[in-house]
Amino acid sequence: MRHSIQEVENWIGQDLTGADLDKVGTIKDIYLDAETDEPEWLAVSTGAFGGVSFVPLAEAERHGQGVRVPYDKATIKSAPTAKPEGELSQSEEEQLYDHYGLVYGGSRSGSGLPEYEDDAIEVPVEQVAPVAQAPPPAPPPPAPVQQAPPPPAPVQQAPPPPREPVGHDVSGPTTDDAMTRSEEELHVGKAAAPVGRARLRKYVVTEHVQTTVPVQREEVRVEREPVTDADVGEAMDGPPISEEEHEVVLYEEEPVVEKRVVPKERVRMGKEVVTDEQTVTDEIRKEQIEVQGVDESRTR
Repeated sequence: MRHSIQEVENWIGQDLTGADLDKVGTIKDIYLDAETDEPEWLAVSTGAFGGVSFVPLAEAERHGQGVRVPYDKATIKSAPTAKPEGELSQSEEEQLYDHYGLVYGGSRSGSGLPEYEDDAIEVPVEQVAPVAQAPPPAPPPPAPVQQAPPPPAPVQQAPPPPREPVGHDVSGPTTDDAMTRSEEELHVGKAAAPVGRARLRKYVVTEHVQTTVPVQREEVRVEREPVTDADVGEAMDGPPISEEEHEVVLYEEEPVVEKRVVPKERVRMGKEVVTDEQTVTDEIRKEQIEVQGVDESRTR
């Protein structure tokens, strides 16, 4: 993919992202081919300490508000180092081509282009000793042969003139006859964030309990029996007239309260994932292209 100088000059200061859409760094400068003056390398600052990595510009393309290349962040940061000032030497550029798996052409010249040495072999001329014998007489010259005239050379046709762009740009230098329309796209991701803590806590609550328990008690009951002739002897046992007391012990039941600790249940706490839906709202920008100053009937 070829890019014009006017296009890539606007990339300086923008973010460079890799194939995995991770930010690699910031574009600091554009390096041109020494022979064709075409943009060839991106000088990218990849760290806070001023480190610069060189990335091929041929596969770069606009992506959102930055520039994207088909190389991951690790490949770019592990590229061979080179001085970010001046030109890249041929050996440095050859190492960069090999690192990114690109073909380094042998016919190239200029910045980063191989040089070739003259490998012609100098052959010594043998010294021929003079011959003592006289040379043989020269044969008579042959009769001239009538040769057919050479065919006329083909007429070299001039190449067609390059296509001129239709109209010209009023907001800057004229690049080509097309205008690129771009628009923003909304990409929504998800990230886990803590929202609170849950814990189990056991505490003691005192409550009043009332229950009814049946109890028994003894009461005194006096029974009177008349004396008959059959038991008169028992009735007259002892002095006839005297004072006497008889005592009876009475018993009754009383509630006895006893408290015991009895296990009732086991409580544990776990987690489960519940899926909800949330609506994300944002604003995106898009470019629109319209034709002004021309009747709609003359457009198609």
